[in-house]
Amino acid sequence: MQNTEIEKSRSHILIEIIEYVPNSVVSKTIIRKTTGNISVLAIDTGETLAEKISPFDTFLQIIEGNAEVVIDTKSNILQTGQAIIIPAHTSNIVKANERFKMISTIIKSGYEGSSI
Repeated sequence: MQNTEIEKSRSHILIEIIEYVPNSVVSKTIIRKTTGNISVLAIDTGETLAEKISPFDTFLQIIEGNAEVVIDTKSNILQTGQAIIIPAHTSNIVKANERFKMISTIIKSGYEGSSI
């Protein structure tokens, strides 16, 4: 696949460009650049994104359903329309206590001058 991004210069209904798959996490790239990327994910009930620590800030916005986002062992329940920023270098887990869809935005620029 050469171009995995969604079509540009065209309106999209994000909750309709990705569908739930039983017992799965489905991801579709909206934009992928060297400075960051935006993806939309559909996560079925009972699924969990593996615990990770990103070197960059990550912005999560729930566009359908409810999600549990655990940041450094602190649980946050997000509902449709809510968002959270996971700080860089912070342990996090995303859990689907019920199925949900979200937008994940990672910004990689702005870290050039840091001593990471």
